[in-house]
Amino acid sequence: MARLRIAILGCGGYAGVHAQRLRQRDDVELVALCDVKDEITRAYADYHLADCPTAPQHFTDPAAMYRDAAPDAVFICTPHTLHFKHAMQALDADCHVFIEKPMVTNARQAHQLKARADESGKIVTVGYNSSCTPELQYTRNCIRTGELGKLELVVGHISQSWMAFTLGKWRQEPELSGGGQAYDSGAHLLNSLVWSVEADIDQVFAFIDNHGTKVDINSAINIRFANGVLASIAISGNCPTNGTYMSFIFDGGKINVDGWSGTWIEVFKGNRRIKYPPIVGEPVTPDDNFIDAIQGNAEPAATPANGVVQSELMDAIYESARTNAPAKPRRQ
Repeated sequence: MARLRIAILGCGGYAGVHAQRLRQRDDVELVALCDVKDEITRAYADYHLADCPTAPQHFTDPAAMYRDAAPDAVFICTPHTLHFKHAMQALDADCHVFIEKPMVTNARQAHQLKARADESGKIVTVGYNSSCTPELQYTRNCIRTGELGKLELVVGHISQSWMAFTLGKWRQEPELSGGGQAYDSGAHLLNSLVWSVEADIDQVFAFIDNHGTKVDINSAINIRFANGVLASIAISGNCPTNGTYMSFIFDGGKINVDGWSGTWIEVFKGNRRIKYPPIVGEPVTPDDNFIDAIQGNAEPAATPANGVVQSELMDAIYESARTNAPAKPRRQ
């Protein structure tokens, strides 16, 4: 079987992780790098790909990259507000598309991208860790099957010194980021929520503190899903201790889990902790899930359908915080 030809669009910080993951597979070939300046792609290649037997081509124009390098798939690692344009362009170039989180930065774009992805028949995934872990997959299955009864409540938090380490960078510029910590690291927790509950958002009431910056740093978010599940999520971007915690509360038990990367889980049936919950399988990276899905060996984990619900949630969060009132998603 011919190796998949992969391009990376956006050669900033986390794109290096993708290079290292892709290099561990012998069924892919990294054929192209693209960023706004040639020196960015050159520095990226020198640092991450210096010992690769075949050097990728370098581009500053995505259209030229698709035309001249003809990749089968692209990893989009550009600033958040550029994701929609770049993903649509990649689909028009007949590429499978991996998008770093968040998928896009408003619900209108999310619906348009999902429709285009469905029409194209290409694999489109969003780079979330937790949905690729057996811990979160087990949690979602318990919700689906009712093994622990009916899900009633979800509470969670994520903390990180986000404000300090993004100071002076594009993540604190709304025209590039689309928002702050809730759209960046906080998106992992919010994706774990909507990916697991699998219901539309009914109503949101949110408070936001920008801490004097242009974007949200801390958020307190209350959510009611259309299926009646209630959720309360706190997102901290000004804490020196990194961490996350989610609790899915059923009428017959409870699951506590790492909602950021699914590294641990506690399961309670009734008032008894299950010592060895039946967690099956090993975690995979979002990169591996994407490649395996293209090859027909896996189901895509985080999809445009999940991105639509999360985008509707984010729009409602920001509207509620702006109006100081409950907000409902504006569906297309």
